[in-house]
Amino acid sequence: MQIDMSKPADVEMHLWDCIEAHKVGMLSLGGAVLPHAQPMTAFPERARRQLWFFSRSDTDLARHVQGGRPALFSFQHKDLHASLSGELQVQHDPIRIERYWNAIVSAWYPGGRSDPALTLLCFDCEDAQVWLSEARPVRFAWEIAKANAMRQQPDVGGRVHLDFH
Repeated sequence: MQIDMSKPADVEMHLWDCIEAHKVGMLSLGGAVLPHAQPMTAFPERARRQLWFFSRSDTDLARHVQGGRPALFSFQHKDLHASLSGELQVQHDPIRIERYWNAIVSAWYPGGRSDPALTLLCFDCEDAQVWLSEARPVRFAWEIAKANAMRQQPDVGGRVHLDFH
């Protein structure tokens, strides 16, 4: 699928489509609070530009997020690589717990939807850097060979900054 990189709305639509299709990325907090990102499943709400994550309230991540904290969600799916930044907060939202509850989520919470450790994290997306690779294997090989022969960088895609304000 060819995305017009000159149209940020098209890139944003593709970003949300990819997150909805794949969901899994790496979530990290800003600063050196927790030194490593961790894999998380995102439940996107594109109209609100939010990502929701199930978490246990007794994890280091949930404890460090109390009161809100800058965060990053890094994501990759097929032709797209993205880094989204924003504010992460603990929000125990029973309506969203019900909406996003599924068999995979339930495996992590033996007490079910009423598990006392169950909570949600809400990520309010502020902006994103999105890289799109338009090169399939044959074009990629051609661009690499051409770049080496002509001593220039290959043309395999581009980068777009999205501001969600």
